[in-house]
Amino acid sequence: MKIYLDTVGCRLNQSEIETFARQFRAAGHQLVATPAQADLVVVNTCTVTAQAASDSRQKIRQAARRGAQRIVVTGCWATMEAQSAAALPQVSQVVHNQDKDTLVAGLLGVPPAEIDLESIERQPLPGAHQRTRAFIKVQDGCDNRCTYCITCLARGPSRSRPIPVVRQDVRAALDGGSREIVLTGVHLGAWGADLQPSAQLSDLIQAVLMEPDLPRLRLSSLEPWDLQPEFFKLWQDDRLCRHLHLPLQSGSQGTLMRMGRKTTPSAYAELVMAARLAIPGVAITTDVIAGFPGENEIEFTESLEFIRSMQFAGGHVFTYSARPGTAAARMPGQVPHPLRKSRNLQLRELFTQVAQTYQVQQLGQRLSVLWESAQVGAGRNWNLSGLTDNYCRVTSQANTNLWNQISLVTLNTHSEAGLQGIICESR
Repeated sequence: MKIYLDTVGCRLNQSEIETFARQFRAAGHQLVATPAQADLVVVNTCTVTAQAASDSRQKIRQAARRGAQRIVVTGCWATMEAQSAAALPQVSQVVHNQDKDTLVAGLLGVPPAEIDLESIERQPLPGAHQRTRAFIKVQDGCDNRCTYCITCLARGPSRSRPIPVVRQDVRAALDGGSREIVLTGVHLGAWGADLQPSAQLSDLIQAVLMEPDLPRLRLSSLEPWDLQPEFFKLWQDDRLCRHLHLPLQSGSQGTLMRMGRKTTPSAYAELVMAARLAIPGVAITTDVIAGFPGENEIEFTESLEFIRSMQFAGGHVFTYSARPGTAAARMPGQVPHPLRKSRNLQLRELFTQVAQTYQVQQLGQRLSVLWESAQVGAGRNWNLSGLTDNYCRVTSQANTNLWNQISLVTLNTHSEAGLQGIICESR
């Protein structure tokens, strides 16, 4: 059978779709690059924002228009809106998140134990951009109750994957040529709390770092209340990328309280200070929501000033989107949509400024870059683009194709497009 896989949303969704790919291949089926070539299409959906839900519906409709005769949908939007998903063209089945781990076995009508992944290395999905990084799902679900978020309903309670299973996925990714492993989860910092005996995320990181052929290890988003200053001692191993994504959501204490966030601006600032003391040059990035219910001008100004003071390396801004079933959707003081968009624009402009400031601070440094794309340019030189370990986008040129290789690069120029540098050494 020929299979086409597609996904919308977070790194966790990407990790899951890559696992589906390995499972289908292990069972002897072929992955194809377009829906028109496929006997079966699987779409992994997202509902974290209204736009993500819309993108999910669009993916499904596009697959149907391009010739798909049988579409199976899963993921957060399909779980929360199962009837709407089932009503879309050519959708034959909706698989809820709680059944996602056995999706492939169920579709093929075989016991999960018969799909042996141990000898199947990861490969790029046909038709997709070749990835140098592998996203490894280590945790799913969330026990937090942030008032704006529907993920805890869509994904269920927190569940951790045991260390041996994670290490098997890591080895498969390394065998498939991945040069960077990214550990990901809905609530990554909660990893291990539900295991018997219980464990901590630092235990998992140390276990993964035992892999001798691992060039780079990166962590996805971490909630700030999950971390203690001792956690940052792990970065004594220089394979651990100097990038922490710590969602803030607001720099106003009043807004954070209504959001149900388990932190305060002062506690967040202390954590960031500890990280910077322990990890020189670390990039701290974040997420912020614009126009949360009850956010007045005073709170918004507080948030702006706090974000400016934190000197982030960058950040994502989301306009507040009321999700049915969440406490925030029922709150008084809903901010008018034009004002939400105006605040979104101000926040994005601020993040552009602080990101450029951080990038300029990298000039003159010699950093490792993993090249994610390589294209032939003028004079048969290769135009390269990649990421430093502290998540700066870098471009350079070489006389050979260095895609998926790590180079030491001296950063010497900065523009709106990012940093440019001269390659000193490749490996």
